Amino acid sequence: MAVMVSRTDDPKDHTEDPRLAELVEHVAERLPALIDAHVAYLLREIEVYRGDVISRDDLRRSVDHNMRYLVSALRKPAEATDFTAPRETGRRRAHQGVPLPEVLRAYRTALTTLWSVLTERAQEIRDPRMVDTLVSLAGQLWQRGDEYAAQLTESYRATTTEMTVAQHQRRSALAEALFTGEPGPESAPWEVSRLLGLPPDGELAVVVAENPSTAAEGLPRVEALLAERGLVSAWRLSSALQMGVVSLRGSQWDELLDTLRGTARSRVGVSPVYSSLRDTPRALHLARVALAGGGAGQAEVTVFDPSPLAALVAHDMSEGKRIVRRVFGAVFELPSEDRVVLLDTLRAWFERAGSAEQAAEQLYCHPNTVRYRLRRLQELTGRSLSEPYEVADLAAALQALRFDRESGRTAH
Repeated sequence: MAVMVSRTDDPKDHTEDPRLAELVEHVAERLPALIDAHVAYLLREIEVYRGDVISRDDLRRSVDHNMRYLVSALRKPAEATDFTAPRETGRRRAHQGVPLPEVLRAYRTALTTLWSVLTERAQEIRDPRMVDTLVSLAGQLWQRGDEYAAQLTESYRATTTEMTVAQHQRRSALAEALFTGEPGPESAPWEVSRLLGLPPDGELAVVVAENPSTAAEGLPRVEALLAERGLVSAWRLSSALQMGVVSLRGSQWDELLDTLRGTARSRVGVSPVYSSLRDTPRALHLARVALAGGGAGQAEVTVFDPSPLAALVAHDMSEGKRIVRRVFGAVFELPSEDRVVLLDTLRAWFERAGSAEQAAEQLYCHPNTVRYRLRRLQELTGRSLSEPYEVADLAAALQALRFDRESGRTAH
């Protein structure tokens, strides 16, 4: 059916089909009441519109735009359509956090309401030719409805993307503030923690992952995976490293390590648990030390030794290297195989609380073999395992050796 469009400025101009005109004007005359009824329906049927996020005036304005747009499109179907209203509604609802399906549901029920009024009026007129008119109206109504919904959806999704990027950048900047210990002139560390959503009374750990390639995450989707286990975290990605601070409660330490091990695509270092946000820069340093102690090119998780001695040695890596050279200098002059045997034996002796018998079980040898190796090591280092201060020297050097990648490769 050919449709003619009037070009006057009269807001009641419509197609020259008198039946279509009558139906459209019938709806237009009832718009205020239809708008009020639809607002009441949305408040009654859709929970999100009953809260404090969307005001009654905001909701009514959107419904008013929706219905008047549809009526206007039926009056002048060939004219260019102004999509300012649906785009603005999409942006606003995205910022308000209203789920997109609920936004579209509100619009589509408005369209259905108008269609019901049109069909009811057509039935009242009892003109057989109204069937053709309704068919024409239906095509126009659903086409305009789809165009409106598409514009609203595109605007909503674009805004959501912008918000997600902005939120990620903000969280990254806030995490960086914790890592550097410089939250800014207006934000204390605990305020940064609050903005990141980290619980104020939990313990914390820093995780550092080596990027397998530039800006590629060594722990893909780690924040979402941790969240699924109830662990709150915040992350920052640099060109070389992925760094995160994780909040822990109760037995969540094991859940953290399980998630990291199942996700790691490269070396990962984890700091000891700490409780003061001001210690985050120190924890980051320890996590990076643990990372450096892992095998190059290996997707493994290394946890920093929580002992105070390990933290003390790791605080100054150059001093750690000096300790290694001073204590183990003569040991490093031995052939590689002998050197490894002696240092592994000393390490087992410390791990087994100074028991030669237990160290022998760990090393699969006789206790007398352990004692012989320890005596030889004492001769080479000039330090006795019966003198507390000299035992401390050996312990410090052994810890430093774990963090000295170059010496560690030489020793193994």
